[in-house]
Amino acid sequence: MTKDSLSSIFFALSDPTRRGILEKLTQGEANVTDLAAPFEMSLPAITKHLRVLEKAGLIFRTKEAQWRPCHLNAQTMRSASDWLGNYRQFWDESMDRLDTYLKELSSPERRKSKNKKEGR
Repeated sequence: MTKDSLSSIFFALSDPTRRGILEKLTQGEANVTDLAAPFEMSLPAITKHLRVLEKAGLIFRTKEAQWRPCHLNAQTMRSASDWLGNYRQFWDESMDRLDTYLKELSSPERRKSKNKKEGR
C-alpha cells in the first residue's frame, strides 16, 4: 500500500456521510437511491461521495442492466487497518511500560526506600 493510496483512503474516511455509506454497504450491495435514503442530500451529491470512495478503492460498482450496485471492497479497508495496527502495537506497548512504571512508583518497597532517604 503506497502512501498516496493511504491518503486517499483516509481522506475518504474523513467524511461522516462516506463512513455512513460504507457502514450501509457492510450489509450487502446497494444502489445509489438506497445509499442516499438516510441522508438529506441530492442523488448527485451522494454520487460525488461514491466517486471519492471508489477512487480510494473502498467500494466498487458493477453493472447489471441499468442498475449499478455498489459493493464494499473489504481488502482496501483491511490494508488501512493493518497500517493503523502498527501504531496500535506501539501505543499498547507504551501504555504497558507506563503502567509498569507507575506500579513501581507506588510499590510498598519503593515507598519505604523513599521514606528512608527522606529521614522519616
